[in-house]
Amino acid sequence: MREFLRGMATLGRGFGYWPRRPRQMALGLVPAGIVGIVLLAALITLGAFLPSITDAVTPFANDWREPWATVIRFAVGTAVFGGAIVLAAVSFTALTLIVGEPFYDRIWRAVETDLGGTPPEAAYGFWRSVLDGIGLLLRGLLAALVAGLIGLVPAVGGVLGAAAAVFLSGRLLADELTSRALSARGIPADRRRALTRPHRARVLGFGVATQLCFMVPLGAVITMPAAIAASTLLARHLLAEAEADAGARA
Repeated sequence: MREFLRGMATLGRGFGYWPRRPRQMALGLVPAGIVGIVLLAALITLGAFLPSITDAVTPFANDWREPWATVIRFAVGTAVFGGAIVLAAVSFTALTLIVGEPFYDRIWRAVETDLGGTPPEAAYGFWRSVLDGIGLLLRGLLAALVAGLIGLVPAVGGVLGAAAAVFLSGRLLADELTSRALSARGIPADRRRALTRPHRARVLGFGVATQLCFMVPLGAVITMPAAIAASTLLARHLLAEAEADAGARA
């Protein structure tokens, strides 16, 4: 639990870069705002049509007695909307990172500079961000499906599905955001997984905190620059601790 809370606190340190680097952080609002508006409009549209959708996919409940017809349709609606929220959260990150690559590149370089040393120069680039974004979207679809299926559990499905959505999307967000600073150092995917494996609770805490902030109105737009800064801090900490452990074993 302590490591989980430590990961959540890392996001708070990312917010601390607003007064320290206001120009770079403010520029990070632009892509997040554009993508956020599009996805919010999509969720509002889905919410407006959700009763019709649940009726259409549950024709078998037309002849059921109340309250069972309402219960099953509420469960289906919760599952559909919960899955959509997971997909929107992951899509937001993926699309924002693709659209905002030049803006977020400035943020993580500013953090690297503040922490000392020259920012790593290994190529990341636009097409790498596109490939990573597609991978995140595919994993997000799977997470949305899992959260949606959990949401179908009678009575407790809504709560369990929402919790699963937060934790699954949080994990995906943390993996994707921390990969930027690690990939810039030329660290391949297998070694990135090895770096995060001993600190799963901390990484998850950071991702869950980010996801919870995303769920607040306009929270995703404001949080995204801070999440970029915080993920850079987290990646640096993971590398430093891995080097310390290697030195202790030597």
